[in-house]
Amino acid sequence: MTRPRSTIISTEATPYYHIVSRCVRRAFLCGKDKYTGKDYSYRKDWFMERLYLLQQTFAIDVAAYAIMSNHYHLVLHIDEAKAKSWSDDEVLKRWTQIFYGPHYVQRYLRKEQISPEELACVAAIAQEWRTRLTDISWFVRCLNEYIARLANKEDNCTGRYWEGRFKSQALLDDKAILSCMAYVDLNPIRAKIAKTPEASRYTSVAERISKAKESKSPNEIEAQPTTLFPFTTSDHLSAPKGIQYRLTDYLELVDYTGRQIKKGKTGDIDLRLPNILLRLGIEPEAWVHTCMHFETKFKAFVGARATLQKVKRFFKTTRIPGMRFSAAVFG
Repeated sequence: MTRPRSTIISTEATPYYHIVSRCVRRAFLCGKDKYTGKDYSYRKDWFMERLYLLQQTFAIDVAAYAIMSNHYHLVLHIDEAKAKSWSDDEVLKRWTQIFYGPHYVQRYLRKEQISPEELACVAAIAQEWRTRLTDISWFVRCLNEYIARLANKEDNCTGRYWEGRFKSQALLDDKAILSCMAYVDLNPIRAKIAKTPEASRYTSVAERISKAKESKSPNEIEAQPTTLFPFTTSDHLSAPKGIQYRLTDYLELVDYTGRQIKKGKTGDIDLRLPNILLRLGIEPEAWVHTCMHFETKFKAFVGARATLQKVKRFFKTTRIPGMRFSAAVFG
């Protein structure tokens, strides 16, 4: 039975979520269709343009992404504090970048005279839109509807482009976040359409590597794309929000994992393990297996056993599916 979205997304438990959305019938509507021979790969650029706009508009950061031929993956971070810091005017301006909005809101933003009743409506709708700007369902809706409309117009057809619901997994601790990000970034390597992370087009890891290579700044934060949620090693108040690990350590982890996946043998592990893997305390064989089967092995919640037990109340459930596998991998 499908769970209501409100019972699998809770910012009190975690701001990090893994999102997967698939094309209807898993057809290659964003890649090369082997039946018709037509190549739709250019549509992936539509994704990137829209994704950049949405992450600049919403209080939601993109930590990782992979745009594949018949589906896409996102790792998203919800920043409720950012949304609360915005003024009503800022909220209205952000939302009307995507939707036109009621006529009285447009007049208010143009500094035209409006009635007291309309002013009260403006204040109410600003609060509603503030909530939407931290809502993953609205984020995905704004992405999926836009792509579907463009594709259907191009194909001169109507009907569904995406499957009914997107899949979401709550990432409850560092182990879950990093293993999911590596799983997402290594999608093209598992699919055998790329040989190395830097050659994996339309992935966040390729974007991070490209920016790091072209940057001459010794500051690791400045050597990261502004369009992605950064890695940061500082927890100082003035430091930017981010994932509390060094970017170089994460790239080493992805490179290492990709090599193991290409070998196809989880037992053939290098003696020199990445720093992050040692710090997380995860067995190499379990790590590689996780990065091969993250989506199928884990259900709606991902984290160590103790973390899963702790957050049950936030998701209004007494049972966490996949607890045994989580305990085996993460402890």
